[in-house]
Amino acid sequence: MSDAMPSETVELHPLVRVENLHVRFGNNMVLRDIDIHVRRGESLAVIGESGCGKTVLLKTLIGLVRPIQGSVWFDDRNLGSLDEKELTRQRTRFGFVFQNAALFDSMTIGQNVAFPLRQHRKMSDSDIQDLVVARLAEVGLPSTVLNKKPAELSGGMRKRVGLARALAMDPELVLYDEPTTGLDPIMSDVINELMINTSRKHAVTSVIVTHDMRTAHKVANRVVMLWPVARLDDGAPQVIFDGPPEQLEEFDDPRVVQFVQGEARERLMEMSRTRGDVER
Repeated sequence: MSDAMPSETVELHPLVRVENLHVRFGNNMVLRDIDIHVRRGESLAVIGESGCGKTVLLKTLIGLVRPIQGSVWFDDRNLGSLDEKELTRQRTRFGFVFQNAALFDSMTIGQNVAFPLRQHRKMSDSDIQDLVVARLAEVGLPSTVLNKKPAELSGGMRKRVGLARALAMDPELVLYDEPTTGLDPIMSDVINELMINTSRKHAVTSVIVTHDMRTAHKVANRVVMLWPVARLDDGAPQVIFDGPPEQLEEFDDPRVVQFVQGEARERLMEMSRTRGDVER
């Protein structure tokens, strides 16, 4: 069982509701008829192979991508019904940890972490400084990094700065886009532990898009797996697994088994059949 399992006192009312969600770019349907509820205090991992719509789903949750059908509800408010000003206000309740940290290269580390505070909070410079130092300390970074530029830090340190910035506004929901991509196994585990500690200390709800099965098992108490729409039969559900991570190995859908075990044989056979059809 995951270390991140919420306590019995956590409210189980959904903080996020995705209902009948469809997202299309041109003629390419990326998400089809998605229904997912995320309870308060839950840590949900979204897994699936590249191109299945994981990151698009994450961006839809904060209104950066608008669905062609269906809705996203946050704290019982339909994000699609909000004007831009109110949507911006609601986004201050989210933290977003980008895949490549997405730090501002021209700013120092201190300025990066302080950025959302200066944009959305009326705080004194000293209070901002104290909070920035505290958030950096939470992710294991000393105050000596404050005046450094992102290029002076390792990839793992930049990831931690991105997490510190996401926590600066005390968010209720933290969204992680491939938080361990590009990191060595030790640093990946450091990030996993930081995500667990974040959930415990701040009682946040987390949605984690990942290819890393160790992250899914260690950090999440629930896993959803998506399958690419282009490879689905008409009417088949895009969510092919929804349950606790410990049930992944026992699930009998071969698509889930192949992904979890990292087996490419069936995928290679499918690619070979597709290539044969094209050549004919």
